[in-house]
Amino acid sequence: MILVAGSANLDFVVRAPHIPAAGETVLGRDFQTFPGGKGANQAVACARAGGASTHMLLALGLDPFAAPIEASLRDAGVRLHTVRTAHHPTGTAFICVSDSAENAITVAPGANHALRASDLPALGGFSHLLLQLETPLETVTAYAQAARTQGVTVVLNAAPARALPAELLALVDVLVVNEGELATLSPQAGSIAQQLERLGVPCGVVTLGARGCCARQGGQWWLQPGFAVDAIDSTAAGDTFCGALAAALSRRQTLAEALRQASAAGALACTRLGAQSSIPLRSAVNAFLQTRPAPNSQQLEALLQYCGLPRPTA
Repeated sequence: MILVAGSANLDFVVRAPHIPAAGETVLGRDFQTFPGGKGANQAVACARAGGASTHMLLALGLDPFAAPIEASLRDAGVRLHTVRTAHHPTGTAFICVSDSAENAITVAPGANHALRASDLPALGGFSHLLLQLETPLETVTAYAQAARTQGVTVVLNAAPARALPAELLALVDVLVVNEGELATLSPQAGSIAQQLERLGVPCGVVTLGARGCCARQGGQWWLQPGFAVDAIDSTAAGDTFCGALAAALSRRQTLAEALRQASAAGALACTRLGAQSSIPLRSAVNAFLQTRPAPNSQQLEALLQYCGLPRPTA
């Protein structure tokens, strides 16, 4: 059973030919609202793409924006532990999605900043606690400390990118970052492999977009090339990866199996518009994987070179 503690937003999404540069106005096309927020997206991914029994701790305002977020989570089978605040509106995000499936996101955290250490529910029965960085850092640290004390595995998606205190990193069992987040946490020059190794976490995973991902655990490395899909919106692909990864690990799958499941789920999320609305069912992930062969030597060689890893000796 997984507890996700983190953010929940209502996303306001506009599709446009390209993401505007500073000072530029772009004429958009379709406008829609979708439930989102890194924490809520990852909770839906745990339950839907990962098939895990999932709870979520979240904070919402006393406004109409809260209702579609709660409905989406419940529809995915997530059990809610909701903090209500009259002092902050429900979190929102403003997203521009380009025709090339890239996005630019601005978040107004609102109620997400109301989560406090005292809001954490009892951790009995949970195997994993999944955290992100869209809630106060001191709260994230307190939750990680409580989980460590009670023997619950701490999975941290260190996003959005920010420097982290050594105190928090020391509490993390599984760290998930993208390349930009890795560079923020490990700013010294070096390859992806060198940057990740310097962090010293028990298990570190770096997502590499369409290239795939790499992971380091116990001094060993795992590589998972990306899956080619017809992408229309990359929003929540990373969150889908994190949720599916945590779910697979909670089922005691190997790291290699978990990376493959998570990569497939993240790829499928790119084929639909929106955040939680794009997250696939576990049955769809499994069906997708049945049609995809194991990575070939050329794909693995490309990832080895990109990450700065040496070729394995015979």
